[in-house]
Amino acid sequence: MKRFMIICKMELLLFLRDFFSLFFTLIFPVMMLLLFGGIYGNSPVFPGARIGMMDSSVPAYCIMVTGVTGLMAFPLTLAGYKEKKIYKRFDATPAGKKSIMLAQAAVNLAMTFIGIGILLAVGKLLYQVQIRGTAPAVWTGLLFSVAAMFSMGFLFTALGRDVKTTNLLCYLFYFVMLFLSGATIPDQLFPDQIKKVAAFLPMTYAVDLMQGIFAGDGLSRYGRELLVLGAVTAGCAALGAVLYRKKDWT
Repeated sequence: MKRFMIICKMELLLFLRDFFSLFFTLIFPVMMLLLFGGIYGNSPVFPGARIGMMDSSVPAYCIMVTGVTGLMAFPLTLAGYKEKKIYKRFDATPAGKKSIMLAQAAVNLAMTFIGIGILLAVGKLLYQVQIRGTAPAVWTGLLFSVAAMFSMGFLFTALGRDVKTTNLLCYLFYFVMLFLSGATIPDQLFPDQIKKVAAFLPMTYAVDLMQGIFAGDGLSRYGRELLVLGAVTAGCAALGAVLYRKKDWT
């Protein structure tokens, strides 16, 4: 355990030195909150809406954070270590490559929840954002969303032959999902054509799930969202593991 904690500390320092990951995990979502909060406040998203703009936006921004760590920071770190043969070097040590991969996952997971915590604190302080759902429901929604994003990132790392290919896959899928899933702009404002495209994006289901839970809905109303996110997690993780074992890149 002591050895693992030392590796985690090393990976945390490397994460904090990565301006891109640090900025988009901890700062950018808060900037989005302040920008749209300054424009709309927490008034209803559209006439007849039961929640305010920030009540709807904050859970969506939480998914934005999971996307940054799960689809960009985590997989690009894996890809970089893989390309530089760092995992093979760790295999020659008592620590082994599994320890460093678990440490990377743990650090990115911790930073995910720190980013979400900061976002919720700012939303509560400035715009009185309400979380009407129960704590178990909120945690369940977050864990399903995090698992789906991280498993997709893991798959992209397995698919990419090098850092550039992985970078392309991660950037492409992240930004497409970011703008079409409702993570930045409420999907209630989208035309029907965009909604049809968004229905094929896993992040759309994560956003809908978290917005519903924050609004006070029970998990039973979101069986489809949970099923899709669970299927994405299982499918991407399994396929990624097969590809890693087949190509033996680590």
